[in-house]
Amino acid sequence: MTEPAATGWSRLDPRMLAVAPGQELVRYLPLLIAALVAGRGTEEPWWAIAVLALAAGTGILRWLTTRYKVDAQRVEVRSGLVFRQHRSVPRDRVRTVDVTAGPLHRLFGLAVLRVGTGRQQETKQQELALNAVSAPEAERLRTLLLDRSPVAEPATTAEAADGSGVVELARIDWSWLRFAPLTVFGVVAVGALLGTTWQLLEQFGVDVLDVEVVRSAVDWTTGRPTWQAIVTPAVVLIAIGTVGSLVMYVEAWWNYRLTRHPDNTLQVNRGLLTKRSVSLEERRLRGATVDEALLLRAGGGASCSAVATGSSGRGQLLPPAPRAEAHRVATEGLREPEPPTLAPLRRHPPAAVRRRLIRAVVPVLVIVAGLAVADTWLPSWPWLLAAAVLTPASALLGVDRYRNLGHTNTARQLVTREGSIVRQTVALHHVGIIGWRIEQSIFQRRAGLATVTATTAAGAGAYRVLDVDLPEGLTTARTATPGLLDPFLTGTSPS
Repeated sequence: MTEPAATGWSRLDPRMLAVAPGQELVRYLPLLIAALVAGRGTEEPWWAIAVLALAAGTGILRWLTTRYKVDAQRVEVRSGLVFRQHRSVPRDRVRTVDVTAGPLHRLFGLAVLRVGTGRQQETKQQELALNAVSAPEAERLRTLLLDRSPVAEPATTAEAADGSGVVELARIDWSWLRFAPLTVFGVVAVGALLGTTWQLLEQFGVDVLDVEVVRSAVDWTTGRPTWQAIVTPAVVLIAIGTVGSLVMYVEAWWNYRLTRHPDNTLQVNRGLLTKRSVSLEERRLRGATVDEALLLRAGGGASCSAVATGSSGRGQLLPPAPRAEAHRVATEGLREPEPPTLAPLRRHPPAAVRRRLIRAVVPVLVIVAGLAVADTWLPSWPWLLAAAVLTPASALLGVDRYRNLGHTNTARQLVTREGSIVRQTVALHHVGIIGWRIEQSIFQRRAGLATVTATTAAGAGAYRVLDVDLPEGLTTARTATPGLLDPFLTGTSPS
């Protein structure tokens, strides 16, 4: 692809001056709240005005001091005035390009472009980001950075729109909304929102219990039997959380499409208020995972993510959807003729189930016993009831964890599965495995078990075969990477 004519340093889009103050204000929000609280008694607004001016000035200064350049070898960003930063990434180290546009950015035709490299521990301060450039410039840079051929012209947005060479692998099906409440993220988000609102009101001297709605709810609850006082708020929270989950799902996955492009990249487009477009190089793809949270699994759902170098948590390929769809997307993404994540798995030895039961049940019994001893002034029946309920539940959890253990090698992948609260099936390319870690605790040694972990430069960095028979684990590792373990097992140095 030919480089653009102008290879010098460029500024961010001037329209970011309308967006940056609002973004900076979010960062300074705690300081603004503190200023409002401090000035409430004196009725002097100057501290709050100073914080607003600081936010606006920071945004303007960022535009004045930020420059970027993309040439044939590197992408570079300079920023800062007092603390000057110069970040430079070789073009061949670019793994992913993430284009995001929030509501304000979309209003002004802007986008944020983030460049992902192969570094596993890349912090937000270290990441190379352009906030903000015009939407067409973001698309041009994405195409430029992901194309390894320096002699081809970048595809324009119009060329991509006419579908030439673009293969659609998946798109949103709104029947998938039924899986949104099974992720429990809505309940957690509602709980966090209520807690944050409560704290903010207290910061402004508002007693939440003096609010009419809250006081009425408390009076109604205290006048009811104990079981109603517990069940009713839980039902209300679940109902609100369900609505919240649906809203969050729609906002995050609106207009979702997964496509494969002629430059051998996978592209995920999604988002209602905040539009996001993530591109992953297929040559950096090392595998795929199918994740099934407990409730989602009970409802027949799953999600799918890529195991890719430099994905930095941006590798989700599919929202919560039917389990069959998750396995299909993993198969299509890896270009496999058969679903590797559905390959028949080898069961782990019976000693593994004993370890799962002990690790699930014993901590519960210890906690219940500790609470019972600490609260000797209470009658013993609550702790007996807790033990009677939690012990079978934890035992069932342990059995389920054992049932979900499994591993195998396909022609090209190591496939391993574990987990109960979140069951994860990983298909990891053999060529992506760069090492092995063999671990045995004292209890594993007594049972003849081991944890065999494949290390990789992609995804989570390590994927384990848990509580496998030691000879079987070593055979699995040797089959996946012939010769890699031989020098360590035979005591000879590599030739």
